[in-house]
Amino acid sequence: MDIASILGVIFCACIVIFGIIFGQENLLETLNHFYDPSSILITFGGSFMCVLTMSPDLRGFLNNIRSFSLILKVLPSTEEETIHTIIDLSNIARKEGLLALEEAANGIDDEFLKKGVLLIVDGTDPELVRSILETELNCIESRHSSTVGFWDSLAAMGPAWGMIGTLIGLINLLYEMDDPRAIGPNMAVALVTTFYGSVLANWISIPVATKLRANNTKEIMIKEVMVEGLLSIQAGENPRVIEEKLKSFLSPARRTAMKEEGGENVG
Repeated sequence: MDIASILGVIFCACIVIFGIIFGQENLLETLNHFYDPSSILITFGGSFMCVLTMSPDLRGFLNNIRSFSLILKVLPSTEEETIHTIIDLSNIARKEGLLALEEAANGIDDEFLKKGVLLIVDGTDPELVRSILETELNCIESRHSSTVGFWDSLAAMGPAWGMIGTLIGLINLLYEMDDPRAIGPNMAVALVTTFYGSVLANWISIPVATKLRANNTKEIMIKEVMVEGLLSIQAGENPRVIEEKLKSFLSPARRTAMKEEGGENVG
């Protein structure tokens, strides 16, 4: 589980609640001031239905909602772990030949890497291997972009529908100006919809979109390491040369840390 995302979501909620109740005597009544069913319906219902209208189909819409869980998961591997795996494969290929990688592929969990290994075992032309893997990379990135776009759209719709709710509240307020007792409650309802819209955008949608975008960048980087590593293995390059080439994907600090941790796993 991604502890940073979990703590971020929880602490954001705690900070907002603390800001609401701080200095108030009747805590439950104060919290109740921020609960209004019609405002929730307008803001959240309107935002999600607008995004549903933008979605290609209902299934895609539901899948995009479920993608929230992705920010709570840690990617199964890092660039360093991927480099170690590639070097292990290059050592096997160097000692036993490319055909020996077919057995090694059975122990690989990553389907993208496994596919690449089997392609080079089958003797596929290197340019075709690169083309196949890069096409799959483009498709992965396209799917990720669609999911990120869903949360970006929701982030835009939240404040917009919050403003619509505010306008509805203000219209009702103006029609009841002759009753001073109705001014306060109607104004509160008008403002709380804007509050809901801001919460939807800034507590949920924008952080989720940003985290998914960062995860996409990292995943694509890891798979690019795999592509370069597999093509280097197919070309028969020395494992030490392959390792140094793949370390180019890392920052200087991470290269140093990898070396200190015994990263040079070359046979």
